[in-house]
Amino acid sequence: MLLAQIIQPGCVKAPLDAKDKTSAITELIDLLEAEKLLQNKDEALQSVLVREQMRSTGIGSGVAIPHGKCKAVRELVMAIGIAHQSIDFNSVDGKPVSIIMLLLSPIDQTGPHIQALAKISKIMLDESFRTKLQNASSSAEVCELLSNKEKE
Repeated sequence: MLLAQIIQPGCVKAPLDAKDKTSAITELIDLLEAEKLLQNKDEALQSVLVREQMRSTGIGSGVAIPHGKCKAVRELVMAIGIAHQSIDFNSVDGKPVSIIMLLLSPIDQTGPHIQALAKISKIMLDESFRTKLQNASSSAEVCELLSNKEKE
């Protein structure tokens, strides 16, 4: 699975306008809706917010992977936001995040969902890659960085 094949340039925002977790998630859901990837925006947003209430998706090192499963999508979709002012995400390391990679998948498609979460977690171990993403100033740059990283 290649994340660069899932993400669409219109689903990337650098920098995010949001200053808090809920606003950041909403902003990314709005990108998915604008690209016509959602059948029901409210259901999509609710699935991510409910999952977030169970346990924060802030995985540490300035990264969060909010995600949800719902009937509002036909296939795995992804949105990426780069916050130039870090956002408190109640991360496991207690630090704010600046890279937010949101995933939504259909309820009955667990495999791709888990594979995408694992892939994101793996590539985000690379500190130099995270720094490049944090400094990205456009959606095109974020997409290019992601694509190049996956080719390594």
